[in-house]
Amino acid sequence: MATVALVGAVALVAACAVWAAVAASPWWWCAAGPLLLCSAVGAYDVAQRRHSVLRNYPVLGHMRYLLEVIRPELQQYFIERDFDGRPFDRDTRSTVYERAKGVTDQDPFGTERDVYRPGYEFFVHTVMPRPTPEKPFRVRVGGPHCAVPYEMALLNVSAMSFGSLSSNAIQALNRGAAEGGFAQDTGEGGISDHHLRYGGDLVWELGTGYFGCRTPEGDFDPEEFARKAAWDTVRAVSLKLSQGAKPGVGGVLPGSKVSAEIARVREVPQGETVVSPSYHRVFSTPRELVRFIGRMRELAGGKPVGFKLCVGRRRDVLAVCKAMLAEDLTPDFITVDGAEGGTGAAPLEFVDHIGVPLTEGLNTVHNALVGTGLRDRVAIGASGKVATGSDLVKRLVQGADFTNAARAMMFAVGCIQSQRCHANTCPVGVATQDPRRTRALDVADKYRRVQRYQQATVHSALEIIASLGADSPAQLGPHMLYRRTAPHRVASYADLFDWLSPGQLLTGEDVPSPWARDWEDADPDAFTA
Repeated sequence: MATVALVGAVALVAACAVWAAVAASPWWWCAAGPLLLCSAVGAYDVAQRRHSVLRNYPVLGHMRYLLEVIRPELQQYFIERDFDGRPFDRDTRSTVYERAKGVTDQDPFGTERDVYRPGYEFFVHTVMPRPTPEKPFRVRVGGPHCAVPYEMALLNVSAMSFGSLSSNAIQALNRGAAEGGFAQDTGEGGISDHHLRYGGDLVWELGTGYFGCRTPEGDFDPEEFARKAAWDTVRAVSLKLSQGAKPGVGGVLPGSKVSAEIARVREVPQGETVVSPSYHRVFSTPRELVRFIGRMRELAGGKPVGFKLCVGRRRDVLAVCKAMLAEDLTPDFITVDGAEGGTGAAPLEFVDHIGVPLTEGLNTVHNALVGTGLRDRVAIGASGKVATGSDLVKRLVQGADFTNAARAMMFAVGCIQSQRCHANTCPVGVATQDPRRTRALDVADKYRRVQRYQQATVHSALEIIASLGADSPAQLGPHMLYRRTAPHRVASYADLFDWLSPGQLLTGEDVPSPWARDWEDADPDAFTA
């Protein structure tokens, strides 16, 4: 009743203001207009039944919804500290922005981080550092069955599809890769004209939808795959088993987003909803997966072929290794995607609680390959929150040969972490298909930022490697990286994790019990249920 009385009082005052405007002076309309609007809004709020807040607090209750809308911006710009923002803190974003712009990224007055807090990680340097290499190292990707190996950079553009990113963003990334001499993963959305425009090296990714080489029924089309894999800019092919943001779940592209161009690239009907299954149709066992990898390599003319996954059960990884041994077939590379990664939208439960983080995932894949004597045949890539030189070196220490970055590359082309990627309302034209928003991203300016960011980050990694006393990434080891496990206790990665010796799983000598149990249970003819 008090609420109704309040609205009535506002209406009465508004009526008096209207009378004054008519009888006395038109200036009274300055008060009458807003009061009339408040009266109308208040009457509607009291009458509607959808929002309890507005029924009890008409007009004023709208402030709550306004603050909810701008809450992320308030949090990011006025509340969060430089080092505690999520998913990427202000310090990390600033580092990427500064390197992309060619600005010196030096920080004075010491670290702001609590170096005695459990979880803090640091490298242990040597008293006799090595000279920083003048040229960045490259990683040869190509096993014994690969006829056309590829020299991969230490940092590359991770998987981001056209459709998820705008045409201008894809072009800026591709031109930056072409000028900087590194690779761009196409994402599972197919190879668009924007991926081809500037001739940057491509890693063509295929997901469960087989976009770009699919039949009308959604199956894998080997002839179309072979035709496109033969393109000069396609330097390697990656089969996506799962991704960090949403391992174990498929995807849906609403028909409203399937434009004529996207339909052509993905080879799907325009305007119809496209469903990517959560599993592949072309294989169902580890042995079938390995055989399909071999078939893809033959169809691709001997170019490197590998797969990407967010690690789940360790026995599944070991089952694939058993299948590799049984078939004498190995992928040329495996890209490990951490559960902390992901540029696309996904259910919150999957984002927060499904999948193995990158550190543990890398440890699993690296040791599985070492323990089965296959490590020298398979290169390992790492993707998942790689943004700085220290991130890159950490992943090399943990077992990777090269790294991929997605969100950091988005920062380089102008992303401000507004987290509106799924809403088609990206304010800077990176993750949107709205042409009015896309035009804000200038390719001629942003590609240089991509190139500068990649070069500066790799150079930073080389400086760190030299400070550790290593002449190359091959000399890095887990004893060089430490983690604080308690306020007064630290341990190196050599002590925190099990590290198998070459062929140890095959000989069975002193295998740690968890590994021995999973190795025994791994079946090359079945993934665990």
